[in-house]
Parts: sequence; C-alpha cells; structure tokens
Amino acid sequence: MKRLLFLNRMPILCRVGFLFAILLSLNSCDSGSQATNESQEIPYQVSATIGMIADVAAKIGGERVQVATLVGPGVDPHLYKPTASDVKTLQSADLIFYNGLLLEGKMSDILVKIARKGKPVYAVTEEVQEQQANALLLDEEDHFDPHLWMDVQLWMQAARVMEKAMAEYDPAGAEIYSTNAEAYLRELAELDRYARKTIASIPEASRYLVTAHDAFGYLSRAYGIEVRGVQGLSTESEAGLRDIEELVSFIVENRIPAIFVESTISDKNIRALVEGAARKGHTVVIGGELYSDAMGKSGSYEGTYLGMIDHNVTTLARALGGKAPAKGLHGKMSH
Repeated sequence: MKRLLFLNRMPILCRVGFLFAILLSLNSCDSGSQATNESQEIPYQVSATIGMIADVAAKIGGERVQVATLVGPGVDPHLYKPTASDVKTLQSADLIFYNGLLLEGKMSDILVKIARKGKPVYAVTEEVQEQQANALLLDEEDHFDPHLWMDVQLWMQAARVMEKAMAEYDPAGAEIYSTNAEAYLRELAELDRYARKTIASIPEASRYLVTAHDAFGYLSRAYGIEVRGVQGLSTESEAGLRDIEELVSFIVENRIPAIFVESTISDKNIRALVEGAARKGHTVVIGGELYSDAMGKSGSYEGTYLGMIDHNVTTLARALGGKAPAKGLHGKMSH
C-alpha cells in the first residue's frame, strides 16, 4: 500500500520507469529461487547492459563469473539498439544486471520478456529507488536522471544489489562475494573522498562544469560543482541555436576558463560554444574529454569504474584551476 501511495504522487512518466523496475524485480525474485543451485557450474554467465555495471560485477564476482557487456566503450546507451547477438547473449546469461530509470529504453521490452520467462534480472538502482527515492534527480519533464554512477556513494549501493543477487543465485559463493564487495567498497570510499577534496580545490568562481549533455547532475550535487549541459538527460534531444546562445552568454558572464567534451557524444556543440565565446571576446578552451555514459577503452585504467571517475574528477580540477595529481588518485591515468 505504501508503495502504491508513493507512486500516485509521482509524475506519470516517472511511474512508468518505477513500475518497470518493480516488474523486473518481482520476476527476478521468483526466478532467483528457481535458479539457486549449490552445484552451480562455475564460472556462470553474467550479462550487464553498460560497462559501469559490468566492471563492478566482475570485481565482486571474481573468478566465479564471466561478465559480458552489451554497450561498449564510446557507445551512447541512450541511443543504443540491441542487436540479434545481444538478444542471444541475454538469453544465454544466467544472471542479468541493468541500470534502470529508463537508461536502457530501447532494451526495455527485451528485458521484460526475458524476466517473465524466469531469468534473474536485476536493476542495480532498485535499492536507491525503493529506500532513497528522494535521492533521485528529475529533469524539467519529470524524467528520472539515470546517471547514478556519477555519485560514488550511490553507486556503492548498486554494488550491494549485485552482491546480494550473486549470493542468492550462487549461495556457495556468498562468502567470496561478500569479501570481494567489502574490499571494493573500501576502494570506492577512498575515491569518494578524493572526489570531494579535488573538486573543492577548484576556485569557487571557476567551479562550473559545462559539457555536451546533462549527465553530471549527481556529480554536481555530491561534490559541489554547478553543471550546465547543452542537451538534456537523454542525447535523443537536439540542442537548438537558442540553447547554444544562452550557454555562450553564461560562459562569458562567468568567465569560465574551460569546458569539456564527452567520449560518447560529438564535440560539435562544445566547439560551437568555444567559437561563440570567442566572438564575444572571451577565450574558453576545451579542458579535456570526460566519460559520461560509457567508460574508457577496455583494458585501460579509464576502462574501469574507478578509473572513469578518477579521470573525470582529475581532469575537471586541473582544467579549472584546482589541485590534482597529473595522473590521478593512484597515478594510473593514461592521459
């Protein structure tokens, strides 16, 4: 009853995403009990929709899991259309993790069908949705912001969801998953402290993040930097001339020294901002490339969740006048 009352207060579009997550969660709960097997073949197959989920799943699962990622480096999940090969990967997986909050909009039907057939399917954001709904951000059209991984503390909760799901599916590995998760969460807690300290080192007058689309809202709230994006939460929306002009004026008025491109989005709008500011007598440079909807190249430090956030925070601070080591928290940044 409480859940239904809560949903009735939510905007209609938000209810769709929330109910979608509940449907998959209920299906996964049923299938989890069916799939539990003390003699489970190891490693078993885990599918993850995005790299940020896959990386955490691999850290927690260790040698007991083999993880496949659907949306790879440099690919925008907002626009991604699953292929026939993706469908086969999902169907053959023993356990599936997805983000939720409508990030995987074009995969939703497939995920629902697979869950209804008894496959364990989990939204890694479900714990935040159910226990900390007020922590979720909304855009101007009342859409949930799905980019929870930009707040390390919220993503730590996603890690807990994965740990619990693995332990439910494979009880024989529960102690291993718990040990791995605790070690990894300590690393993430260190990363969170680094992000707070590093962003705080940017002079307040320069503490603005201007980038291609509005994927950094959770980073903004968690670490205290104002964020402006040319596009909205989803890259399906197009930026208009007026959007560009308003953002150029904002950059010039605030004397912002650097703006940023994203690895999954064309840099044309960002370059338009640079040119527009120049016409108004203000020089703003491109301060670097940030990872928003996908991690870096597979096998690189930036191709891990920890490396992705370290890179973003370090790049921001160094371009905007803050203090950060040239190669990041652990000296592993490749550029």
